[in-house]
Amino acid sequence: MTQQHDDAFLADWAVHTRFGAVPGTNGVDRQAGTEPDGEQRRWFAELLESHGFTVKRDEIGNQFGLLELVPGAPYVLTGSHMDSQPTAGRFDGAYGVMASAHACFRVADELRADPSKARYNLAVVNWFNEEGSRFKPSMMGSSVFTGKMPLEDALATTDHAGVSVAEAMGGLGELGEKLGIDVASYAEIHVQQGRSMEEDGVTIGLVDATWAAHKFEFKVTGEQAHSGSTLMADRRDALLGAARLVVAARELVDRFEPEALHTACGELNVYPNSPVVVASEVGLLLDLRSPSAEVIREAHRMLMETVEQVQREDRVEIEVVAEHSWDRNPYPEAGVALAAEVAAELGLTNSRVMTVAGHDSTNMKDDVPTVMLFVPSVNGVSHNLNEFTRDEDLIAGLNQLTGVVRRLAEGALTE
Repeated sequence: MTQQHDDAFLADWAVHTRFGAVPGTNGVDRQAGTEPDGEQRRWFAELLESHGFTVKRDEIGNQFGLLELVPGAPYVLTGSHMDSQPTAGRFDGAYGVMASAHACFRVADELRADPSKARYNLAVVNWFNEEGSRFKPSMMGSSVFTGKMPLEDALATTDHAGVSVAEAMGGLGELGEKLGIDVASYAEIHVQQGRSMEEDGVTIGLVDATWAAHKFEFKVTGEQAHSGSTLMADRRDALLGAARLVVAARELVDRFEPEALHTACGELNVYPNSPVVVASEVGLLLDLRSPSAEVIREAHRMLMETVEQVQREDRVEIEVVAEHSWDRNPYPEAGVALAAEVAAELGLTNSRVMTVAGHDSTNMKDDVPTVMLFVPSVNGVSHNLNEFTRDEDLIAGLNQLTGVVRRLAEGALTE
């Protein structure tokens, strides 16, 4: 690839990082359906259109750039997400979208010059609400696109302020109509969000499986009381019950082999959240992750035992309001092999790696041939303002994705 192409990518990447930038940091805050999200979407649409792509939005707000090279043929789709956590790094998701756009720009120019090589059309996607920070669950846009989540449920989902997806995205003018895009294959690239590739000196990660996960939304209900005068024996403290679950989740990890289980409690919502009131209700998000489905099942069993114990000893009620889970799931071997061939041709060090985090590709791989790629994250930092990936790795990943998209457009994985 030419230096001119690399410079063009880095220039566009620099512009994009300004949307939702957190002052005084290198990070961003552009949660799904917020004004910074709308600003980046409008800019991205202009970028796609300047390269001859037609921009459309579907009913949930997934943003597509479509280029028809072979009339009536399906599309090779590539992308990721541009939404972020409340205070987050600028690479997570957004790099994958920008790399996908520039990979398609390059391949489009090649296929316009030699149309005989094109079997499929090209499409770039910016998936809606992959992060799930403002609207739950995560990977909402790709879940609706693949039929795993009903559109009506997604549109009716509200944030903490009671604003629905339909209201937020409609207000930005980012809700479209049913598109019915025929996808032949899918490719995605992402920063690793872990440190194994950096430690091993690997430039391209060939994602061959996703960890199993089980996510819970608990509601702990007690009884509101005066935090000073109410006798300790009379209290039914919802926050105490929730705190016991938080501690239990961490202690679960030590009951398995090192790194066999990851747990976290990422969100607490306390009511009435007053300094002189014993809490009557707490909403708690908790997740279990493991490369082993068996470990997940055993951890789930242990967690439910703790739930029963907390209900009994602290005299609170604990309800599972929502659950979302998936087993360890492999990516198609043919896609891993294709990516390995491209990396070898480019002289890029590569190895197989599993993904702990969820990605939109985990939805897409169940429907179409899919390739998932990683580039290194410095020190494994992610969902953090200090998240960083070096320019040389960004460019290497772009070159790798370009090679994959080129092959997919020529018919790889579908013949």
